[in-house]
Amino acid sequence: MRAVASLLGVLLAMPAIAAPVPADCMQGLLERLGWRFTDASISTPVVQGGPVCTRADLQDARAHGDLQVVLPLQLDPPSRMALMQQLLEDPATLCAYAMRVGDAARQAAHALEGNEGYRFSGLQLGWIGFGLRGAADQGWERTRSFGRGYQPVARNSAAMDAFYHGAVRSECGVGRQVAQLATQRELHGDAGFDQAFTAGEVSIGTFVGLHDTDSILLGRQATEPFADGKAVRTSAMGRQAFMGAPGYITHAFGRDTLDDLNNQAENFIVVDVGAEAAEALRVHGGLGWYDERNQALWALSRQIPRRGVRFFERLLAERDPSLRASLTVDEAALVARMDALLDDPFYRQFLIFVHPRGIKPIGFHIARLLDRNPRTPFTVELTMHTLHTSLYRRWQQAQLRHCAVTGMPGSLTSDSGSQGAPRPGPPTQR
Repeated sequence: MRAVASLLGVLLAMPAIAAPVPADCMQGLLERLGWRFTDASISTPVVQGGPVCTRADLQDARAHGDLQVVLPLQLDPPSRMALMQQLLEDPATLCAYAMRVGDAARQAAHALEGNEGYRFSGLQLGWIGFGLRGAADQGWERTRSFGRGYQPVARNSAAMDAFYHGAVRSECGVGRQVAQLATQRELHGDAGFDQAFTAGEVSIGTFVGLHDTDSILLGRQATEPFADGKAVRTSAMGRQAFMGAPGYITHAFGRDTLDDLNNQAENFIVVDVGAEAAEALRVHGGLGWYDERNQALWALSRQIPRRGVRFFERLLAERDPSLRASLTVDEAALVARMDALLDDPFYRQFLIFVHPRGIKPIGFHIARLLDRNPRTPFTVELTMHTLHTSLYRRWQQAQLRHCAVTGMPGSLTSDSGSQGAPRPGPPTQR
């Protein structure tokens, strides 16, 4: 656990809050994240953070005795201020925040999944399309030609509603950007999301184009990026460290092996990781081990003739009984070997959001891609992100600033982490 704490400490390395913030505001934020404070006749504070990133949720963390602080009855103000600042930088605090990110990512993903008007288009149809209503009517303004770049016209939260309720088309790369931004919206709440980010920071478009913007995802404001492509460090931290993290599934062999260019990669955000999947990732040291399993699945698939549409998707993900009954003895033996590989908890419990497929286990996508591009196996990568660095700092400072200005320790957002029921909006456009 010392190595994990060291990794989290590197991620945090937080500078001091820009303006003085009362210790009460800091303690209030820590309490909303799950810390519990008690007093006792002791001379120095006792802090029990615990391996919060390995817990299922805050209730589980509390049941294990995590996130507890015992304060001396007589603690002078400077010492209390220093302690609260120390706790804000504690690895356990980051993990408690990551639980809130997970709640926000799940709510964002469900909202995007539920909008039948948000559809997929191939690159030949344009990068982003806002339908007959147009971009401006749905809260966006064009920053690059051919639908390759947009930013909000006015309120950031109103612009995100286009993807929650409007008629919009994009490929899965923009779908991932939207899911990442929608996670921030759910995390901050509408008012906080509008205040905490400029329009340029909420830019969407081609990945390359975002580098020339103020995008908080890939542009000038995406400071302190955390790179962990094969999730070696993330797996060591625990399941909560994956929450909201962006990534992609991509072809292992060259482009000349692709039959379906629209399915050469699938961009995702992580929305949940089961306990067994998290343990498997920890034991195997990240995603690299599963790239080998993906190649083994692909090699077995090459020995089974495909028949009908979505053959491997129905055979392996849906386990269609009628399709399985049609297999020869030799084919059934091969499928049994594939089943054994896919029964690994990673394939069943590592849940991702991919536009337009919605929220599904990663095993579904590996099986589906055997149909779409049968001449190449696929690999899984996490992309660089700032969830645990600059975006965490942005959220934390927004909460503290609100308290310092209003004198109220209450949060800008719901104390539940998830922001409650889906917001009302205009009817889905079809």
